[in-house]
Amino acid sequence: MYKHALKGGIRTAKQAWKLKNELGKLNLELAKTNSDFEQHLCEAARIIQSCAPPANNTHRPLLLLKKHGDNSKSSSCNSSFTSACSIVANHYQTAVNPRSVTDKTVKPVFRAETGHLNALISSKQFVKVQKQFYRDFSSVSLGSSLKSSDAPLLGDLCSQYRAILAHTSADVLPGEDRQQAQCNYQQKRRSHQHTQSREDQLEQQKMAQKTQFERLPTNVVPRHYELLLQPNLEEFTFKGKTVVQVQVKEPTNQITLNALDITIDSVELDFECTKLKPEKIVYSVENETATLEFGQEIPKETAGVLRMSFTGELNDKMKGFYRSKYFGPNGEERYAGVTQFEATDARRCFPCWDEPAIKATFDITLVVPKDRVALSNMPVIKDDPLPDGLRRVRFDRTPIMSTYLVAVVVGEYDYVEGKSDDGVIVRVFTPVGKREQGTFALEVATKVLPYYKDYFNIAYPLPKMDLIAISDFSAGAMENWGLVTYRETFVLVDPKNTSLMRKQSIALTVGHEIAHQWFGNLVTMEWWTHLWLNEGYASFVEFLCVHHLFPEYDIWTQFVTDMYTRALELDSLKNSHPIEVPVGHPSEIDEIFDEISYNKGASVIRMLHDYIGEDDFRKGMNIYLTRHQYGNTCTEDLWTALQEASSKKVAEVMSSWTQHKGFPVVSVESEQKGDSKRVLRLKQCKFTADGSQAEEDCLWTVPISISTSKNPTGIAKTFLLDKPSMEVILENVEESDWIKINPGTVGYYRTRYSSEMLEQLMPAVERMELPPLDRLGLIDDMFAMVQAGHASTADVLALVDSYRNETNYTVWTAITNSLTNLHILISHTELMDDFHRFGRNLYEPVARRLGWEARDGENHLDTLLRSLVLTRLVSFRSEDIIDTARARFRSHVTGTNPLPADLRTTCYKAVLQDGDEKIFEEMLSLYRSTDLHEEQDRISRALGCCSDVKLLRRVIDFAMSGEVRAQDSVFVIVAVAINPKGRDMAWDFFKENNKQLLERYQGGFLLSRLIKYLIENFATEERAKEVEEFFQTNQIPGCERTVSQAVETIRLNAAWLQRDRPALAAFLVGV
Repeated sequence: MYKHALKGGIRTAKQAWKLKNELGKLNLELAKTNSDFEQHLCEAARIIQSCAPPANNTHRPLLLLKKHGDNSKSSSCNSSFTSACSIVANHYQTAVNPRSVTDKTVKPVFRAETGHLNALISSKQFVKVQKQFYRDFSSVSLGSSLKSSDAPLLGDLCSQYRAILAHTSADVLPGEDRQQAQCNYQQKRRSHQHTQSREDQLEQQKMAQKTQFERLPTNVVPRHYELLLQPNLEEFTFKGKTVVQVQVKEPTNQITLNALDITIDSVELDFECTKLKPEKIVYSVENETATLEFGQEIPKETAGVLRMSFTGELNDKMKGFYRSKYFGPNGEERYAGVTQFEATDARRCFPCWDEPAIKATFDITLVVPKDRVALSNMPVIKDDPLPDGLRRVRFDRTPIMSTYLVAVVVGEYDYVEGKSDDGVIVRVFTPVGKREQGTFALEVATKVLPYYKDYFNIAYPLPKMDLIAISDFSAGAMENWGLVTYRETFVLVDPKNTSLMRKQSIALTVGHEIAHQWFGNLVTMEWWTHLWLNEGYASFVEFLCVHHLFPEYDIWTQFVTDMYTRALELDSLKNSHPIEVPVGHPSEIDEIFDEISYNKGASVIRMLHDYIGEDDFRKGMNIYLTRHQYGNTCTEDLWTALQEASSKKVAEVMSSWTQHKGFPVVSVESEQKGDSKRVLRLKQCKFTADGSQAEEDCLWTVPISISTSKNPTGIAKTFLLDKPSMEVILENVEESDWIKINPGTVGYYRTRYSSEMLEQLMPAVERMELPPLDRLGLIDDMFAMVQAGHASTADVLALVDSYRNETNYTVWTAITNSLTNLHILISHTELMDDFHRFGRNLYEPVARRLGWEARDGENHLDTLLRSLVLTRLVSFRSEDIIDTARARFRSHVTGTNPLPADLRTTCYKAVLQDGDEKIFEEMLSLYRSTDLHEEQDRISRALGCCSDVKLLRRVIDFAMSGEVRAQDSVFVIVAVAINPKGRDMAWDFFKENNKQLLERYQGGFLLSRLIKYLIENFATEERAKEVEEFFQTNQIPGCERTVSQAVETIRLNAAWLQRDRPALAAFLVGV
């Protein structure tokens, strides 16, 4: 009976493994004949009989696969597992006594728990497991090597087979006590009966459980790496060697470092005239580590050299060492080799201590085809020809730095070169034939470097700065020291086809990444908990830099809509997180690269900058960077430096902003005392998006500033609100004067005015007496109060009428963002036509003032405003605007009058919104005819605004095709998901294809972004429950917080709609 049952189980495994891969490297001979497999079982039985394992080990092993031909010195099965790339499913240890195994070429050994299996093959439970196994492996390709992501599935299969066998009746293995086995069986049986009714729930809990994450031990640390990499750009593999100078701090017989998706082929440790090879290498896929276990202890204070050789795959996941597709001069596909290591993917390229605090220096060498460009962090010091059309490129030694900042690129590129005023060579590498598109980024970079040198009073420490455009790149850019990598759309500027908004975005991105060369690279956070020190600060300083270089951008006003309000929106959710959030496993780290770390971090630093003043802020930055250069820090180190510089209690003021999630709402009432004295009563409490009372009792130290109508651009009073409530007196304020809290919208909090104070402010908005940042902050706060249920949507829309005379682009951006959120809600009702009419009435006066044509010497912000307003009017179904846009599109297509880049999105959406299949095909032709990534983005995302559901389905198919790069597919699908016509279909697509998407993006922020926009626009409790249940059943690592936030948003939408729908309908009908 064993024979038939095992045949049934193995037949299932054989078919699935054939689909998945043939595991060539592991030499798994699962495709052999049943008789051959039975022979393996016999060999296994003989081994088990000779080992006579103790009873307490009987439940541990399930599956051990051993590579043939292992002639290593150790006879341990575990050693074979590690040094010969074996797999121990579900972390079970072998029960075979290693000392009794003498056959070094043991075939794959399968050991099953025993049982009477007569009816097992046909049982419902067994069939269920088989079907699930086929489902898990149904979408995979033949012939690929086993990936780390497959191990959990493999282990889960094995544990499920084992569970079935465990609760059948109780024959025993040779050497076991039958009565003991019977007791074990009864216990298992009772356990199974007890849990069967909750099977799915418990299985989900099991999948959700994670071993407690531990950082690497520091008993052995690297001092210097010699790293050699040789990519094969045709076979998509690479091989490499490292020679690492290590320091042994404590006596040990093992070294643990990070390794993932690579095979360590050989290891040798040299110290004190001793050469040691590990007896085994133990891999942990879950912890992403490899432990080298030696047969003797390495003494304390030993300086040694660890030599390793390894191989890996140039993957297509845009992480680690990966391949990036581009096209040759004749349109043929070619590939570059590119690295992306932040946060924890250096380990996918070479075995290393992949933590930010374990720094070292690096000598990097690349062996590459002789006709390819080879780049790394440092300049080339030697370039030697090799046989077979190869060359060896050696780079200068790096400063001491973290592994996530190491970078190499191998491919075909042109470049433009310049030199900054302080003597740093700057190059911008572009795709071949697009050299001129790197000119703008070069101009920015050569000006940014001396600006930061002056600002920080510390010179850039490397001799060169390279910027390079990468075709396939998951993020916007990456600050690798001396070799900054960019998505093409964030570094290339085509004068005829790049919009002004994109050009501005490129300036900010270049400023951001170069700021990291000091704040992040020179001084690095100690652990990812302090990620905000890197990203929050760089996100603040990029605006300082661009304001210095391009004052006409009015960039600080745009900061509020780009950074500040987006942070407040996310941070008001109960499922937000503090700026400083404890993280461990890499999947948790990926999840905090979000608006809190970047946008809230930048907003809090901006508030601090305003509180202590520019001069003391710069002085504090210099103290911080000088004191900790080439080292690691935590948040308290920054507060200490700024406190020294300013003599203000920085830590006391700022700790609440980094350690608490959320932010306060400051409620204010006023009372006039006499002719010229105003009493203000202020209260603070945590602001919640749903208006409920916060579960936690938080108190912030809030820097409060106040302005009045006597001097709208000046500050009348400043103080710290460090208690739940406070009363302050303003002198020289008359009864008719308005009072504005938080002028400049600098403080990271919302303000809730009494109705009397708000009534006094609105005329100042209408007359534009309030500065733009104050007009902007006021409307944003009002809409937040609406969502929280503290104000009526209809009442706030009536107040929006005060903004009809508004001329500032950024204020209109804030209004547009709020109305877009409302648009999503109204799309769930029958009020769309009425809302469109309201929108046309609001935006058409601005459109008439601006017109379609740019004026000579036009203000930068007016150019941006024209695009914003016309695009919104297309969405609001303005017939005149749509007709004009269609005519201009036709002239563009025929070549008689090309569209300015700033108006292309407007016109593309106008023709697609009600377009038919002919228009759709015409847009696809435009997409295929351009090689400018920015233009492809514009077209592909505009496709999502089609009204025809069949065409929207084609858009999703197009997004998943080879025509759209994986980095861009997400945003094309999102364009469909935010279209009310495509919302349900996009969600259905995700549910059907989530495994394929997980395999494509391996978790990470792109998948999180997709999930967010797919689900957060629903507005019913039924949908919220459906989404929750789906992700409970289909967990996606690194997306848990995103799902929780999106589900919370769905419920906020539902409550908002239910609460305000009647009054909103009455208001819109009467407009």
